Amino acid sequence: MNIKKYSVALLLAGTAITMTGLPMGMISGTSSLAAADSAKKADINPSSIVDEVLWVVGDEPILKSEVEVMKLQGEAEGVQWKGNPETTILEQIAVQKLFLHQAALDSIEVTETEVSQGVEQQINYWISLPQIGSKEKLEQYQRKSLAQIRQDLRDDFRNRQLVQRMQESLVSDVKVSPAEVREYFKKLPVDSIPMIPTTVEVQIITQTPRVEQEEVNRIKTQLREYTDRVTKGETSFEALARFYSEDPGSARLGGELGYMGRGMLDPAFAAAAFNLTDPKRLSKVVESEFGYHIIQLIDRRGDKINCRHILLKPKVSEESVVAAKERLDSIGNDIKAGKFTFDEAAGYLSDDKDTKNNHGLMANSSANSRTSKFNMKDLPTEIARAVEGMQVGDVSEPFQMVNAKGKTVCAIVKLKSRVDEHRATITEDFQEMKNIVTAQRRQEIIHDWVVKKVKETYVRMNPRYRNGDFEYEGWVR
Repeated sequence: MNIKKYSVALLLAGTAITMTGLPMGMISGTSSLAAADSAKKADINPSSIVDEVLWVVGDEPILKSEVEVMKLQGEAEGVQWKGNPETTILEQIAVQKLFLHQAALDSIEVTETEVSQGVEQQINYWISLPQIGSKEKLEQYQRKSLAQIRQDLRDDFRNRQLVQRMQESLVSDVKVSPAEVREYFKKLPVDSIPMIPTTVEVQIITQTPRVEQEEVNRIKTQLREYTDRVTKGETSFEALARFYSEDPGSARLGGELGYMGRGMLDPAFAAAAFNLTDPKRLSKVVESEFGYHIIQLIDRRGDKINCRHILLKPKVSEESVVAAKERLDSIGNDIKAGKFTFDEAAGYLSDDKDTKNNHGLMANSSANSRTSKFNMKDLPTEIARAVEGMQVGDVSEPFQMVNAKGKTVCAIVKLKSRVDEHRATITEDFQEMKNIVTAQRRQEIIHDWVVKKVKETYVRMNPRYRNGDFEYEGWVR
């Protein structure tokens, strides 16, 4: 029996859980030793105790194992807990459960596609860390198979997304006026005014290495073979997508993308997908900005469709990369020689559709408002590395990178502006200061919501936590 599936109405804080998955009864001790002692008195083998309910919030138990897992994760990531780590973690989990309960009531959802993409991004980030570097080392570090790691991450990612969206729904209407921003910072002591980190503006010119026609033909032939195998009934589209698709977010779901409108898809992909009418007939090979696809219709709902796809990306040869860098080196030398400006070269010679019509100026999509200014940490790694030692006006040497669409490109960049770290001023940093005040207002609203929710929610805790130092009032009744 799964220990999380029995009636939580029977679970009181302090209940020990045996190997059978059934609650043993109240254990009021102050440690796991007390739990074992109570088990002994009840003629139950202490070694059979596999978990313990520490708190109950609403109808949700918080298990000792949950706290231990979160503590281990925090230690691995260098988290510094305030006060007693166990108490702090318990409160964090309890607050999360409040948000998750409200998200369910408000019908807030996270799609399977979003979950899969988030999990793959997390795994890829871990693999990119110098101390890991490969899937095999990640499995060794986590002491789990990659499949187990993915499964463990799914619920965690889904819950974090639900909590985030629930919080966003609570503060979506928060706005602050310029007068409120000025008043807030007017009252702050000088040494409390925040420091603004170094920000830069960067222009970019890219060249996409040419893919050999033989490689394109190989990809298309492979996709046509997949189509034949599905049409002949030798295998399913889902199985092929899981094994061969190079879209990590959807491959795990058998290539399924979820319901999407035309505007959410690459134009060429959307044109082919929306022309499909029969789930038994697959699209022809479609080229998009991401690579080459075949598509299968699943369902239509109004102006949205749900479809599966298999994506294959042509491999770029080293010779093509070298040729692209040589073209950029020549462009960079002509800019330095004054034959034309970086702005002009970006408009006429760059392959980057997102920046070429804006003189190559990069836009910061991670900022709260659309801006061209980046903190160094928000720049793509390869660009940040190139910019690090540059002076304003400098043009970099060519370098290779993977763009936001997952394609290999070569680039040169120009450092357009740089503002070193400084204490915020209302004239120079108004937007940043407005963001600080807005964030504080949002935090106040979320804090007040949690306090109110705690008072309305049934909470039962093991007595040993009653004297804990909590951020939110009302837990102890």
